[in-house]
Amino acid sequence: MLTYDLASETATEALGARLAAALTPGCILYLSGDLGAGKTTLVRGLLHALGHHGTVKSPTYTLVESYQTEQWRLFHWDLYRLADPEELEFLGMRDQLDGQAVLLIEWPERGRGELPAADLEITLSYAGESRACQLVAVSTIGQPILENPMM
Repeated sequence: MLTYDLASETATEALGARLAAALTPGCILYLSGDLGAGKTTLVRGLLHALGHHGTVKSPTYTLVESYQTEQWRLFHWDLYRLADPEELEFLGMRDQLDGQAVLLIEWPERGRGELPAADLEITLSYAGESRACQLVAVSTIGQPILENPMM
């Protein structure tokens, strides 16, 4: 387990960039935390570090945004508005589980029972005016990410 104090949005994006440097293809990341805790900000830092040059918005209404960089295929899910976990089947999540695409899943508790298991669980929380972040490896794919010197 790793913990970080994130004093600003810039610090949250920088952590996302460090995470990008340690990622492996096929990794599944759960992102938990209250509204506004910084989940999408962390994803933005990660995507920009992997070469995405456009905007990164929360997929709250679309449920999923896909990103293709030169070397990576990523899917950013936001399950906040998911009515039923079984909807994930109709939304095509299973098609993304090819061992190469990276899945970044906000509000994973809303997909309980239908989501693939996480490799890394990331929890962002309020800490006064700043944020705290906890990263926990929950698989043999997630453990080397936390052990990477970039983290």
